[in-house]
Amino acid sequence: MAKLTKKQKEAASKHNLKQAYELKVAAGLVKEVNYAKFDASVDLAVRLGVDPRKANQMVRGVVSLPHGTGKDVRVLALVTPDKEQEAKDAGADYVGLDEYLQKIKDGWTDVDVIITVPAVMGKIGPLGRILGPRGLMPNPKTGTVTMDVAKAVAEVKAGKIDFKVDRYGIVHAGIGKVSFDDTKLKENAEELIKTLIKMKPAASKGTYIKSIYLSTTMSPGVQVDAKSVN
Repeated sequence: MAKLTKKQKEAASKHNLKQAYELKVAAGLVKEVNYAKFDASVDLAVRLGVDPRKANQMVRGVVSLPHGTGKDVRVLALVTPDKEQEAKDAGADYVGLDEYLQKIKDGWTDVDVIITVPAVMGKIGPLGRILGPRGLMPNPKTGTVTMDVAKAVAEVKAGKIDFKVDRYGIVHAGIGKVSFDDTKLKENAEELIKTLIKMKPAASKGTYIKSIYLSTTMSPGVQVDAKSVN
């Protein structure tokens, strides 16, 4: 077993690993136990009482975080020429079509979100093996395949994120930065958790929100008392 560093021991000593804290307290504590020297991301992990292997228990959607993610989201707009200016004006970092499709085929995926229009999906489909594993495949359900390109780009830049339960029944999402104050982290976390609760599948039985943890890029996880959110 690897030995803990001095900073890791100090971080771990600041909270009880077995205790669940109210959300606002946890939002402050997760910053205290962070030992990274940079402005680390704050992540939320929610374990759901669902079986992702069953289609009627899949949880996937989008949420607009009230205070954004604190991250400069790089957006690629794969659009037809008539939509290019619209995408540029809305703040897309990369705009075009065939040249970027070729770059992706060659292995380039240095973006966070890809937004496109329905007419282009036929060209993007064959790139699914590259984009899918990286979570970059545009999808109408997440608002990244749309005719309103300007709105889609603006929402992503403002803090709209998509989420999907993994095979273990956990939803992971970045909800801010260590530099955020406690209230902003709390409100961002609440928005995502409330969205998950609204999306509870009818087929899900028993306890739906099983556990909630906050953590940073380099910190131990801080357990959140689910009752303080429900």
